[in-house]
Amino acid sequence: MSRVHDMGGRFGDGAVIPEAEDVIFHADWHPRALALTLAAGSLGKWNIDVSRHARECLSPQDYTAFSYYEKWMGGLAALLVDSGVLSRDELAGKTEAEISDLALKKLTADQVAGVLARGGPADRDSAVAPIFAVGDAVITRRIAENVLVEGGHTRLPSYAAGVQGRILRYHGTHVLPDSNAHGLGEAPEPLYAVVFPAFELWQHPEHPRDEVVLDLWQSYLAAA
Repeated sequence: MSRVHDMGGRFGDGAVIPEAEDVIFHADWHPRALALTLAAGSLGKWNIDVSRHARECLSPQDYTAFSYYEKWMGGLAALLVDSGVLSRDELAGKTEAEISDLALKKLTADQVAGVLARGGPADRDSAVAPIFAVGDAVITRRIAENVLVEGGHTRLPSYAAGVQGRILRYHGTHVLPDSNAHGLGEAPEPLYAVVFPAFELWQHPEHPRDEVVLDLWQSYLAAA
């Protein structure tokens, strides 16, 4: 299935133009969009994988037309309605909003710095043992899609499906996004940094000896 957001390595989208490192926001409303997304996430109604999938589920017309933070706002609007935090009418301003019980979970100004500093670690204990070691040759599964949920979220990009690489590093066991994004549990499993030569990923790379490193879960991989 073609996924509009899965753009890595795709031809025809133009050159990537790096920005100055000191440019963080391009409009006055961008930091507000970031703050609103973080504040809504603190309500505990969804996790980061659910929120990523919500952005991926925007219509192709919207996804290709929206800027970065417009995608964030589109995904957030869907999450707020789908989780019952707001109704569509409330979101559209057609009815007078009432104070929600969730208001008790709001972050106060003095809490924000600590919450951001703690982040949201995804490493977990797991009974799933690693089967690969640093230096092992592996091949990614040929199906790039989520194999648990049709059309679901996954972190395996289509350009890296069915190609050979080698294990560069073992990260420990981490939450599996393919499961966590769909209410199926965290299902933690081994996570590896896998390095791929450019010539394995693309037919005519400009620099064939360049390498691409992807963090990939064990269920995405098989011994080469």
